[in-house]
Amino acid sequence: MIELDKLDLKILAALQENGRLTNLELAEAISLSPSPTLRRLKRLESEGVIHRYVALLEPTQLGLGLEAFVRVLLDKRGKQHTASFTQAVQGWSEVIACHAMAGEMDYLLRVVFEDLAHFSRFVMDTLLQHPGVVDVKSSFVLATVKQTTALPLQHLSAARRRRSELP
Repeated sequence: MIELDKLDLKILAALQENGRLTNLELAEAISLSPSPTLRRLKRLESEGVIHRYVALLEPTQLGLGLEAFVRVLLDKRGKQHTASFTQAVQGWSEVIACHAMAGEMDYLLRVVFEDLAHFSRFVMDTLLQHPGVVDVKSSFVLATVKQTTALPLQHLSAARRRRSELP
Protein backbone atom coordinates (compact mmCIF):
# COMPACT_ATOMS: atom_id res chain seq x y z
CA MET A 1 0.00 0.00 0.00
CA ILE A 2 1.53 3.29 -1.04
CA GLU A 3 0.96 6.56 0.73
CA LEU A 4 -1.43 8.94 -0.99
CA ASP A 5 -1.96 12.62 -0.30
CA LYS A 6 -4.98 14.76 -1.12
CA LEU A 7 -3.74 15.58 -4.63
CA ASP A 8 -3.19 11.88 -5.42
CA LEU A 9 -6.75 11.17 -4.27
CA LYS A 10 -8.07 14.04 -6.43
CA ILE A 11 -6.25 12.58 -9.45
CA LEU A 12 -7.72 9.14 -8.79
CA ALA A 13 -11.23 10.52 -8.27
CA ALA A 14 -11.07 12.54 -11.50
CA LEU A 15 -9.81 9.55 -13.50
CA GLN A 16 -12.46 7.26 -12.03
CA GLU A 17 -15.02 9.73 -13.34
CA ASN A 18 -13.39 10.10 -16.77
CA GLY A 19 -10.33 8.03 -17.68
CA ARG A 20 -9.91 9.90 -20.98
CA LEU A 21 -8.94 13.22 -19.43
CA THR A 22 -5.88 14.77 -21.02
CA ASN A 23 -3.07 15.74 -18.67
CA LEU A 24 -4.06 19.40 -19.08
CA GLU A 25 -7.71 18.64 -18.21
CA LEU A 26 -6.60 16.56 -15.25
CA ALA A 27 -4.29 19.31 -14.01
CA GLU A 28 -7.14 21.83 -14.24
CA ALA A 29 -9.50 19.47 -12.42
CA ILE A 30 -7.15 19.13 -9.45
CA SER A 31 -5.83 22.74 -9.53
CA LEU A 32 -2.20 21.81 -10.16
CA SER A 33 0.10 22.62 -13.05
CA PRO A 34 0.50 19.97 -15.79
CA SER A 35 4.11 18.90 -15.04
CA PRO A 36 3.60 17.88 -11.40
CA THR A 37 0.26 16.35 -12.33
CA LEU A 38 1.95 14.16 -14.94
CA ARG A 39 4.69 13.15 -12.46
CA ARG A 40 2.07 12.13 -9.90
CA LEU A 41 0.08 10.24 -12.53
CA LYS A 42 3.15 8.33 -13.73
CA ARG A 43 3.98 7.44 -10.10
CA LEU A 44 0.44 6.14 -9.51
CA GLU A 45 0.73 4.04 -12.68
CA SER A 46 4.23 2.72 -11.96
CA GLU A 47 3.33 1.77 -8.39
CA GLY A 48 0.26 -0.14 -9.58
CA VAL A 49 -2.43 2.05 -8.05
CA ILE A 50 -3.66 2.61 -11.61
CA HIS A 51 -3.12 -0.68 -13.36
CA ARG A 52 -4.95 -0.10 -16.67
CA TYR A 53 -7.39 2.06 -18.58
CA VAL A 54 -10.49 0.58 -20.22
CA ALA A 55 -13.66 1.51 -22.07
CA LEU A 56 -16.81 0.45 -20.22
CA LEU A 57 -19.28 -1.07 -22.68
CA GLU A 58 -23.06 -1.26 -22.40
CA PRO A 59 -23.90 -5.01 -22.59
CA THR A 60 -27.49 -4.52 -23.74
CA GLN A 61 -26.32 -2.43 -26.71
CA LEU A 62 -24.24 -5.44 -27.77
CA GLY A 63 -27.04 -7.97 -27.43
CA LEU A 64 -25.84 -9.25 -24.04
CA GLY A 65 -29.05 -8.55 -22.16
CA LEU A 66 -29.05 -11.45 -19.70
CA GLU A 67 -26.87 -11.09 -16.61
CA ALA A 68 -26.63 -13.62 -13.81
CA PHE A 69 -24.67 -14.49 -10.70
CA VAL A 70 -23.70 -18.14 -10.53
CA ARG A 71 -22.56 -19.79 -7.32
CA VAL A 72 -20.30 -22.80 -7.86
CA LEU A 73 -19.44 -25.56 -5.39
CA LEU A 74 -16.41 -27.74 -6.10
CA ASP A 75 -15.60 -31.24 -4.91
CA LYS A 76 -13.34 -30.77 -1.88
CA ARG A 77 -11.30 -33.91 -2.53
CA GLY A 78 -8.05 -32.63 -3.89
CA LYS A 79 -6.61 -29.24 -4.75
CA GLN A 80 -6.42 -30.12 -8.45
CA HIS A 81 -10.10 -29.17 -8.86
CA THR A 82 -9.49 -25.66 -7.55
CA ALA A 83 -6.44 -25.07 -9.74
CA SER A 84 -8.16 -26.55 -12.77
CA PHE A 85 -11.31 -24.50 -12.23
CA THR A 86 -9.49 -21.19 -11.75
CA GLN A 87 -7.49 -21.86 -14.92
CA ALA A 88 -10.57 -22.86 -16.94
CA VAL A 89 -12.56 -19.80 -15.86
CA GLN A 90 -9.93 -17.58 -17.51
CA GLY A 91 -11.04 -18.90 -20.91
CA TRP A 92 -14.80 -18.54 -20.41
CA SER A 93 -15.63 -15.21 -22.05
CA GLU A 94 -19.13 -15.15 -20.55
CA VAL A 95 -17.57 -14.83 -17.08
CA ILE A 96 -16.82 -11.16 -16.45
CA ALA A 97 -15.90 -11.64 -12.78
CA CYS A 98 -15.00 -14.65 -10.66
CA HIS A 99 -14.48 -14.52 -6.91
CA ALA A 100 -13.27 -17.26 -4.55
CA MET A 101 -15.68 -17.16 -1.63
CA ALA A 102 -15.95 -18.20 1.98
CA GLY A 103 -19.24 -19.78 2.97
CA GLU A 104 -21.65 -22.14 1.27
CA MET A 105 -20.15 -21.91 -2.21
CA ASP A 106 -16.58 -21.84 -3.43
CA TYR A 107 -16.89 -19.34 -6.31
CA LEU A 108 -19.23 -16.57 -7.35
CA LEU A 109 -19.33 -15.85 -11.07
CA ARG A 110 -20.80 -12.77 -12.68
CA VAL A 111 -21.80 -13.76 -16.19
CA VAL A 112 -23.46 -12.16 -19.23
CA PHE A 113 -25.32 -13.83 -22.09
CA GLU A 114 -27.37 -13.05 -25.14
CA ASP A 115 -30.38 -14.97 -23.85
CA LEU A 116 -31.54 -17.92 -21.76
CA ALA A 117 -30.53 -20.43 -24.45
CA HIS A 118 -26.95 -19.08 -24.37
CA PHE A 119 -26.98 -19.30 -20.56
CA SER A 120 -28.28 -22.88 -20.71
CA ARG A 121 -25.55 -23.95 -23.16
CA PHE A 122 -22.89 -22.40 -20.93
CA VAL A 123 -24.13 -24.15 -17.80
CA MET A 124 -24.81 -27.53 -19.40
CA ASP A 125 -21.90 -27.73 -21.87
CA THR A 126 -19.18 -25.85 -20.03
CA LEU A 127 -19.72 -25.32 -16.33
CA LEU A 128 -21.29 -28.65 -15.38
CA GLN A 129 -18.86 -30.53 -17.63
CA HIS A 130 -15.90 -29.24 -15.67
CA PRO A 131 -14.48 -31.96 -13.37
CA GLY A 132 -14.90 -31.05 -9.75
CA VAL A 133 -18.05 -28.94 -10.13
CA VAL A 134 -20.65 -30.56 -7.88
CA ASP A 135 -23.29 -27.84 -7.58
CA VAL A 136 -24.35 -24.69 -9.41
CA LYS A 137 -26.97 -22.18 -8.29
CA SER A 138 -27.95 -19.19 -10.42
CA SER A 139 -29.69 -15.89 -9.80
CA PHE A 140 -30.73 -13.65 -12.69
CA VAL A 141 -30.46 -9.87 -12.60
CA LEU A 142 -33.88 -8.26 -12.97
CA ALA A 143 -32.69 -4.67 -12.70
CA THR A 144 -29.40 -3.01 -11.84
CA VAL A 145 -29.97 -0.53 -9.04
CA LYS A 146 -26.35 0.61 -8.75
CA GLN A 147 -23.21 -0.29 -10.64
CA THR A 148 -19.94 1.54 -10.48
CA THR A 149 -16.27 0.93 -11.04
CA ALA A 150 -15.32 3.84 -8.77
CA LEU A 151 -13.70 2.98 -5.45
CA PRO A 152 -14.80 4.97 -2.38
CA LEU A 153 -11.69 7.14 -2.08
CA GLN A 154 -13.39 9.57 0.28
CA HIS A 155 -13.56 6.78 2.87
CA LEU A 156 -9.83 6.11 3.04
CA SER A 157 -8.81 6.48 6.63
CA ALA A 158 -7.98 10.02 7.69
CA ALA A 159 -5.01 8.67 9.65
CA ARG A 160 -3.59 7.08 6.50
CA ARG A 161 -3.98 10.34 4.60
CA ARG A 162 -2.37 12.35 7.43
CA ARG A 163 0.64 10.01 7.53
CA SER A 164 1.27 10.63 3.84
CA GLU A 165 1.09 14.41 4.30
CA LEU A 166 3.79 14.61 6.98
CA PRO A 167 7.02 16.38 5.96
